Order: sequence, then structure tokens, then C-alpha cells
Amino acid sequence: MDIRVLIADDQALVRAGFVALLSAQDGIEVVGEADTGARALELARALLPDVVLMDIRMPVLDGLAATRAIAADPALAAVKVVVLTTFELDEYVFEAMRAGATGFLVKHTEPADLIKAVRVVAGGDALLSPSVTRRLVEEFASHAKPAPAAEFSELTDREREVMTLVAEGLTNAEIAERLYMSPATARTHVGRILVKLRARDRTQLVVMAYESGLVRPGWQ
Repeated sequence: MDIRVLIADDQALVRAGFVALLSAQDGIEVVGEADTGARALELARALLPDVVLMDIRMPVLDGLAATRAIAADPALAAVKVVVLTTFELDEYVFEAMRAGATGFLVKHTEPADLIKAVRVVAGGDALLSPSVTRRLVEEFASHAKPAPAAEFSELTDREREVMTLVAEGLTNAEIAERLYMSPATARTHVGRILVKLRARDRTQLVVMAYESGLVRPGWQ
């Protein structure tokens, strides 16, 4: 089935560019456009898209609030939000991740990268722009508590290992290779972790891992 995409941006020219690009791709269908956060939330509930490309700065309801509302709605659990921002180190990107966004992209992203991003997110993986992943991780880690949060006590030793690798950005296949297990087993572990920690997706696992102190940045 086609990946259904909703585009939310208050600039008509930006929306038109995304619509033209994505509509020309096999397996991707643009099902709606919104020029305010309120309209994006309304259309998300009505259309149930697979992916929402959400601008942060929009009138009526900004993209951050709209993202939070989508993430909090059980009926929209399958809807993935990718936040669009003009600046790579936008202060709101951090909040968007905490609010439930699956990832983010800068608006000047190359067309091929945008298309890949839509497919990656629709497939269930997290999406963090490589150029700012380190900055994001450091930001989350700077707020880390001295010890892991209590809810991590529910995880088995193997699940902690898997979560650590998720926090490093590894895919299920890469986790499987690292831990000498099948990709299906790795996927099962990730699924159990999501349930135990009541996390929306892999991106929230990354945030939780670093903010809790379960994982620390490996950079010097």
C-alpha cells in the first residue's frame, strides 16, 4: 500500500514543492495539506496518514502543540510526525522530540533525502538528521538524572543492551548483528521495550535513554 503523507506548512510555496516531489514517487501519496497546526491536527484525525511533515512555526496552533496533540491521541498512535525546521539547531527541535516527533528534517534537505526520510519513518525507524544528532544527544544527556529512571527496572539485561544500541541509532538488523541474534528477535525486543516503557517509538526511546542517564554520550 502507498505511504500516505500529510503536509503541514503555512507557506503555500513550500507545500507545493513537497507535494510535487512526493506525489511523483512510486508508493507515496499526499493525502492532504494544512496551513495551520489546528488544521494539521484536524486532518490527521480525519485522514489517518502514515507520516505528517510538520512545520514548527505555524499560526493558530504551532507545530509543536500539534505534534504533542497527535502523540497524545491513542487513535493516532500509528501516525508518525517528522518536524520541519529552517534551522538545524532550532531550539524547538528538542521540545519536538520530547513531544513525540519521530524525527526532524531541515527544509533545505536534498529531495532524495526527503523521500528516503518518508520511507524510513513509515517503516518504523527513527529519523534524526545526522548533522545534529550529536547536538541532540548532548542536549538530552545534559538533563540526565544521576541514575536510570525507576521504570527501567522492568527491563531485562538483554533489553537494556538492545535499548543502548537503539540509543546509538542502530537499526534492528544492526542490533541483530551486534548481539548475534536474528533481526526478528531484535525487533521483538524493541517492541517489548516500547510496551514496557510506554514509549511511542524509537525516537522516544533515544530521548529516554539519554535523559535518564541509562546511556551517556560516547564522544570526548
